[in-house]
Amino acid sequence: MTDTHGASAAHLDVSFLAVFRTFAKVGVLSFGGPAAQIALMHRLVVEDKKWLGEAQFLHALNFCMLLPGPEAQQLATYIGWLLHGVRGGLVAGLLFILPGALVMLGLSIAYVTLGSHPVADGILFGLKAAVLVIVAQALLRIASRALHGPAAWVLAAGAFVALYVFDLPFPVVVITAALIGYGAGRLGLRAFASSGHGPADGPPPIGQHRQTPAAYLLTLVSSALVWLTPVAVLAAQGGVLGDIAVFFAKLAVITFGGAYAVLAWVADVAVGTYGWLEPGEMIDALGLAETTPGPLILVTQFVGFLAAYRDGGTLVAGLLGALTTTWVTFAPCFLWIFAGAPYVERLRAHAALSSALAAITAAVVGVVANLALWFAVHFLFADAARLPDPASLDRVAALLTGALGFVAWRMQVAVPVLLVMGIVGGMVAALAAAAV
Repeated sequence: MTDTHGASAAHLDVSFLAVFRTFAKVGVLSFGGPAAQIALMHRLVVEDKKWLGEAQFLHALNFCMLLPGPEAQQLATYIGWLLHGVRGGLVAGLLFILPGALVMLGLSIAYVTLGSHPVADGILFGLKAAVLVIVAQALLRIASRALHGPAAWVLAAGAFVALYVFDLPFPVVVITAALIGYGAGRLGLRAFASSGHGPADGPPPIGQHRQTPAAYLLTLVSSALVWLTPVAVLAAQGGVLGDIAVFFAKLAVITFGGAYAVLAWVADVAVGTYGWLEPGEMIDALGLAETTPGPLILVTQFVGFLAAYRDGGTLVAGLLGALTTTWVTFAPCFLWIFAGAPYVERLRAHAALSSALAAITAAVVGVVANLALWFAVHFLFADAARLPDPASLDRVAALLTGALGFVAWRMQVAVPVLLVMGIVGGMVAALAAAAV
């Protein structure tokens, strides 16, 4: 028996308060990126509380990895939906975001109000070095999962060249990869068949809806209106908030592959097109986001805050920019879960769609490689051209980055430890420079 919200009778004894408390804990402790966040939810929901079985958890995770947006936040939403329907999904998803969003807002305010100081400069300098190492690690990790054949390697290389050499827009690269994968799937080719997509083993998820077409359409339309109405209002008013709303709404539908995959595009538009940030500030943003709980895509909140703050000149303007960015980034995540979860089996069984998504995953490797090189050039060289002048190398930055990279690979330290080491190293370097 299944109730109208999607929770099975076997799970009706899980109280709403228990779901609230559990995901409040997840939101506060969700440091270390999506892998650590997913592992935390698995331990709490599957191992400790046994609310979901192993196959059910993996089924939910596989579905969320097919969607645009932060997969860990969508997994939290999906688990909440399974246990207590729409209200459970809303609470679980919001609690996953809220602690990190509040911390990021506080860091953004501190960033614009404290000004330049040797200690603060050293902290940001060390964070940049640590972030460069973290992005390089992410590149290797994603490549090992996604590149399982010549076609995937060629697509990844092509995505990198398209972005770094020819400066093509990120959406064009993603859409092209999707069309290539979809065409391969339609032709029955298995060029991208080994990238981890396709029908999941095991039983379907608990609480799967039996919706009529009318009910499904109502869910889809109402969720889309909740997301897009503020975007339309702000776009009609124009100004920086309208630009923020439209840009990040576009971003929300093409963020396949996680935050790293889209940050180069965010940097290109925020720095090059709108002039909201300087290149170094984009690296600062990622460094601050790495220190907060919650999804890494919260880095966009910093971008929205700084853009509106500099346009309006007040913290209130910055707050509105941060709220706008957060809303248009995360509201569609709930739409994907509530509208798509009941039909997940049909989506995953579609061979051409699975091939398209696998092709996107392969292209993401090239996208992240572009991001890593962009960060490296802007952090390590004073001459931040595509082919920087070797004489402009910042030797202190290179030394600190090299040391952190050695520690990360040889000692396998956790991300929080690496960030602390970077901060300490950056402070030492800044204080030494100030004393000279």
